[in-house]
Amino acid sequence: MNRAPIGIFDSGIGGLTVTRAIFERLPAEATIYFGDTARVPYGPKSPDTVRRYSMEIQDWLLGQGVKAIVVACNTSSAHALDDLRAASPVPVIGVIEPGASAATKATRGGVIGVIGTAGTIRSNAYAKAIHALLPAATVEQVPCPLLVPLVEEGWFDHEATRVIAAEYLDPLVRGGLDTLVLGCTHYPLLKPLLRRHLGPQVCLIDSAEETAKAVGARLAELDLTAPDDHVGYHRFVVSDDQARFLEVGGRFVGEKLRNVETVPLG
Repeated sequence: MNRAPIGIFDSGIGGLTVTRAIFERLPAEATIYFGDTARVPYGPKSPDTVRRYSMEIQDWLLGQGVKAIVVACNTSSAHALDDLRAASPVPVIGVIEPGASAATKATRGGVIGVIGTAGTIRSNAYAKAIHALLPAATVEQVPCPLLVPLVEEGWFDHEATRVIAAEYLDPLVRGGLDTLVLGCTHYPLLKPLLRRHLGPQVCLIDSAEETAKAVGARLAELDLTAPDDHVGYHRFVVSDDQARFLEVGGRFVGEKLRNVETVPLG
């Protein structure tokens, strides 16, 4: 049994959906969340820059004594995961592999859609991960850059969000997809809207939920889980703009988000 916290990081706020999924699946675990709000977004930045930022955050989390690290950022998972794992003495779990694995198990006809930020889609990481498990799959990927600001605005069921989501998704629907991977950590907050638009015939893969499952399995495998009666503490740390993180982040994790620290990096 291990009472040390799980380190979780993202380029900003979206990774809080992964954090919330970990709270719900692993209630005894303590966590430290780092949001790099001073340097968000990562999507338009070069792979080398994303790797450098990600390594800086991992080094800081390791200095806090974490027992595992969750890369709750699709762009960092796409560009930096191998380097992070090579440099870490503790297990490092990304968000792409769990989502891709769940998609290959859920698909019925082998037509899988992936929506994400421009950086994640440009990396082709989901397609590579899906094809490694299901070579015959047809993977259609669509960048959806306007969905992130709509989610952060709290417009989860706004007419503007419905119109923009339809513009992004309708080509996938015409292509006959039966499974859609939500390849950005903001998108789980849009699941009700997306379900209504796509209908019950399309299975939605929530990478946040799948990542929480993978974290639980990895901790159990390495005998790193906290005791069942342990009351985990939760720290939230940002590199800038505490006020906005508190305001917007509350929509992601609710009452658990009370205090936020600021630690500049770089």
